[in-house]
Amino acid sequence: MISGLGDGPLACMQRGKQVPYAEVGTRKKTFAEVQTERLNQAERTVLIKCPSKLNQKKLLQYLASHGNIKSHFFFENRGISALVEFSEKSSIASLQDAVGIPSASEHHVVPFKSRLFTFTLKNPVSQHVEDTPLHLSPQCHIPVKDLIEKLCLADSISTQMYILLNEYQLTEENIKLRFLACSLVRDFARAYFPDSTVKPFGSSVNTFGKLGSDVDMFLDFCDTGKHATKMKKGPFEMEYQMKRLPSERLATQRILSVIGDCLDNFGPGCVNVQKILNARCPLVKFSHQPTGFQCDLSVSNSIATRSSELLYIYGCLDSRVRALVFTVRCWARVHGLTNSAPGTWITNFSLTMMVMFFLQRRSPPIIPTLDQLKELADEKDKHIIGGYDCSFVSDLRKIKPTKNTETLDVLLGEFFEYFGNFDFRKNSLNLRKGKEVNKPESSPLYIWNPFEQDLNISKNVNQPQLEKFIAMARESAWILQKEDKTQQMINKEPWGLAALLIPFGKNNSSKMKNRMKGIGSETIRSLLDSLKLNNASSQQKAVGK
Repeated sequence: MISGLGDGPLACMQRGKQVPYAEVGTRKKTFAEVQTERLNQAERTVLIKCPSKLNQKKLLQYLASHGNIKSHFFFENRGISALVEFSEKSSIASLQDAVGIPSASEHHVVPFKSRLFTFTLKNPVSQHVEDTPLHLSPQCHIPVKDLIEKLCLADSISTQMYILLNEYQLTEENIKLRFLACSLVRDFARAYFPDSTVKPFGSSVNTFGKLGSDVDMFLDFCDTGKHATKMKKGPFEMEYQMKRLPSERLATQRILSVIGDCLDNFGPGCVNVQKILNARCPLVKFSHQPTGFQCDLSVSNSIATRSSELLYIYGCLDSRVRALVFTVRCWARVHGLTNSAPGTWITNFSLTMMVMFFLQRRSPPIIPTLDQLKELADEKDKHIIGGYDCSFVSDLRKIKPTKNTETLDVLLGEFFEYFGNFDFRKNSLNLRKGKEVNKPESSPLYIWNPFEQDLNISKNVNQPQLEKFIAMARESAWILQKEDKTQQMINKEPWGLAALLIPFGKNNSSKMKNRMKGIGSETIRSLLDSLKLNNASSQQKAVGK
């Protein structure tokens, strides 16, 4: 483990479940290497809708006749589906040649041959169905109520936090499914733009994705640009004739409009397609029924990709980083501090950046600042995007391990203490420098965009929402400090992190009200005592005169 901690992700917590990011100390691959591997993997993959009574062995035998199967898994989404990855891309072409076209007796079909198939049994009654139940890979995390029960069985808050991480993080199977969704959309995009690719960004790739979260993807033309640059070498110049438009924004809007129509009219399983072209970042929203994902498609977003890579690096440096982020985000959702819909509340991205800033502020720091990562960058890491310096090291091996050995128990309590007493009226959070700096403008919460330094990523947050966050942070710090773990375990009451994941006031409401009163009355009492002292002092001075 890079952190050198004894309370890292334990095998006993993993319970046989694949944990793609937990053993972070062994991860040395760059962000780009991982993305390339995943995209290539997706191109060799098919998705098959299966009958309810499935003979798994016969299905796999049939598919194996078209080529070696590298991996496969089954999951439930509007019935049983199977994701099958072949060793060679040519196996898919072989399978496609053998697959029939649906009957058009009731509806006319759009003749687009994708990598989505339906597997049926010609004589289901006569075919023997396996007695062995099918193992289904979970594609969503367990309910909070069930999570709390698991947490109560742990032996420390650190262990509780790793259990939460293990239950909520993306599984290997879910990551494969996300890249496949992008690859299937890419098949449509290439009908218009043969050199384009569709890549996921954000939580799907930055190591902080939660099971059940949306898939953010973008249509990328970077490879096309590189190809054009290469062709300009030589004594003459030759270039493609292309449509010219007055702005990049207009080009983006037109591209997304066409791709959106294409998905809506011809995309198998693409439903509820919405073209939101006048937003600050134009996008197409749609539901991809075969994979079960809600998807947002935009066009080349280089800075968003750099943000994803930065978080990927932070998530890989130390196991405590992801455990703390997942814990804080789950806590925030339970208490209504975050919401999946846009609004005035803190976003998951802002909350993640608050955790990163807090970890930069530890003594010694647990993760480096962005400026420190920039100092380690070499020539291939230099990126200037839209005039902004987005350079930082990509090779994880160049980053020195932290000497900080604080446990997650300590870090969680300190996080709530730190932000429960942060001077938000005066200070902002700057992750480039890892310092509190004076706010450049009066937004209640000001978190500098790590790359676009003139932007506040938390500008949407209003004062009531910030005050609610502060109040919840203080209450949580109080719970972690005051409650007796041993007594609560004897009484079979939720303790530690489990106690923080119960909405304050809903469980043991009278106790919660008294505690809130207690906090208020302590503050009032100290003010009254202060006033008494001042009053007594002034009276003594008056008598003295």
